[in-house]
Amino acid sequence: MTAKQKLPELLAPAGSPEALRAALQGGADAVYFGGATFNARLRAENFNAENMSESVSLCHAFGAKAYLTLNTLIGDLELPRMLSAVEEAYLAGVDALIVADLGAASLIHAHLPDFELHASTQCSAHNVAAANELRKLGFSRVVLARETSLADIATFKRACDMECEIFVHGALCVSHSGQCLFSSLVGGRSGNRGECAQPCRLPDTNGRFPLSLKDLSLARHVPKLVELGVESLKIEGRLKSPTYVLEVVRAWRRFLDECRGANEKERRALAEVFSRGGFTDGYFVGKIGHDMMGYRSEEQKTRSQELTPFAGLTRTVPLSLSFEMKKDLPLALTASAAGKTVQVTGEVPLVAERAPMDEQAVSRNLCKLGGTPYVLQSFTADLDEGLMVPVSRLNALRRTALSALTETKRKLPTKAPVAPAKKERTHLSQRTARFTDPAQITPAARCYFTHCYLPLHAFAAPADGVILPPVIFDSEREGVKAELLAAKAAGATHALVGNLGHLALCREVGLVPHGDFRLNVTNAQTLQFLLELGFVDCLLSPELTLPQLRDVGGECDAIIYGRMPLMLLEKCALREIDGCERCAKGTGALIDRRGERFPILRLPPHRNILYNARPTVMSDRKAELARAGIVAGHYLFSVESPSEVDEVIKAYEQGLPISGPMRRI
Repeated sequence: MTAKQKLPELLAPAGSPEALRAALQGGADAVYFGGATFNARLRAENFNAENMSESVSLCHAFGAKAYLTLNTLIGDLELPRMLSAVEEAYLAGVDALIVADLGAASLIHAHLPDFELHASTQCSAHNVAAANELRKLGFSRVVLARETSLADIATFKRACDMECEIFVHGALCVSHSGQCLFSSLVGGRSGNRGECAQPCRLPDTNGRFPLSLKDLSLARHVPKLVELGVESLKIEGRLKSPTYVLEVVRAWRRFLDECRGANEKERRALAEVFSRGGFTDGYFVGKIGHDMMGYRSEEQKTRSQELTPFAGLTRTVPLSLSFEMKKDLPLALTASAAGKTVQVTGEVPLVAERAPMDEQAVSRNLCKLGGTPYVLQSFTADLDEGLMVPVSRLNALRRTALSALTETKRKLPTKAPVAPAKKERTHLSQRTARFTDPAQITPAARCYFTHCYLPLHAFAAPADGVILPPVIFDSEREGVKAELLAAKAAGATHALVGNLGHLALCREVGLVPHGDFRLNVTNAQTLQFLLELGFVDCLLSPELTLPQLRDVGGECDAIIYGRMPLMLLEKCALREIDGCERCAKGTGALIDRRGERFPILRLPPHRNILYNARPTVMSDRKAELARAGIVAGHYLFSVESPSEVDEVIKAYEQGLPISGPMRRI
């Protein structure tokens, strides 16, 4: 590292006030935590209004920043309550919000434009184009997808002037963040709403763990991370103990300050704090294979329990005080700590009748720092002779100065918050469907559906729409663009776009963009932003209930048939379950402990999509769909044979039920 290179921010998790103190003890530059609502770790203790304000002040005393997570999807009826929580955080002095819901971000930025916004990893941002679109919502920082490689991070830093935050340590979700519906649609506990039940950590029917990844650690790559110019290095762990937070943050603080990678002994020590069979850096270095898999053994749990518990915050902050007491002038106290200097003034001193104050008498009161994180580094006083001031006034002056060191002065706008978007529902009358293979587009399907979509790698007539890959890293962009141009030449005119970063590519090629379900639209405000961005219409989130679907107005539709994609996997699960031969065939299944069969299909270049074992079926619920504003609907065909496709169409035409296990909206 050269002398001019700036160290990145070390960002630590805090699932409780005690964990926040542990993060500060370890030397974190910033801390992120959740409130009582709208955060993706609702099982953590989290923070209420009172201890949030106290904790923010404590962070600021140490010169650290405090970020609040607002990283869940939000329904229409929840938007006013969300804005109230944001105002609370704003007044508490929170430095930035980590936001996942695009509609929420647009409202926050309109109401409080000076409140810094960071795009959560739940936004699925993994390329420069995504960052450019997020900037339009007021975001100043992007938390890149965990799957982003070193090379693509370097490309991002060269081509984008937005701040970049990456995860460097902690648990790895096997699915791309923001693209997992497993816990939600199978178990009723939404990961996008902070309630993930972690089904990926469970064994399959054979007792294997084909979806459980080792924890991430990039500790041996610290010099490269500094060289990349990444602004923030993030440690995962808001569900972890204060002891975990202390040990991991303290280790990373040492690696950063010494600008070196962890040695093997230090990596083993970190693994004993918490790991799942060790660590992986596979995504970062581009080596995605079996070595990334791992689960937590009983022996590892025992070793973690033997760690010395966090004993409390003992770290202190050096404080310098300078006091002036001049005749006929207000008292003045200047305080400096953690890179910040403030000056406060009091009343005019009195002429002493008997015992004028000297420097010793003044310092005895101004230097009382008990109950604060400060320790006196220096004290100077400039006093005129023959003056005095009541001790209570000195104490008040000291308290005011210390408070000024940590407070963020903010006032709410006098105008009311911008009202969430409200539009009448546009009843889309064109039925649409997606398929995985051209053979599934039967004559009946061509007749029944206005638009038929196929994945880019499988596009062929008679489809007229192409499904853009859900992930297009910057290193893949030109190759995808060439494929899109070929698809257009072969007859594609429409495109299903599931990521903000792919809209510009769709425009370049000249396809009509339709928003896919992967955009996670759960409220009218998000839909309105996407329509203004250029989408013709959008499919709403599969997590919405029928009443929630009804509440979203505008040009939108819903998936009313099909096995929903539950996970988007960068790590090939087919190979873990059945070996290279099954991976080469591109199809397989995960069979869970209950015997449920979850189909898996390969998506080029080597990604997987894991589908629900049970299809969503609404063929005999037309009246309910109509009351929710759904008159056309989108159909999702994955592993159905051509004859099964025709059977589904017939059932929906005639309003008949479909036999077999299913789920309803």
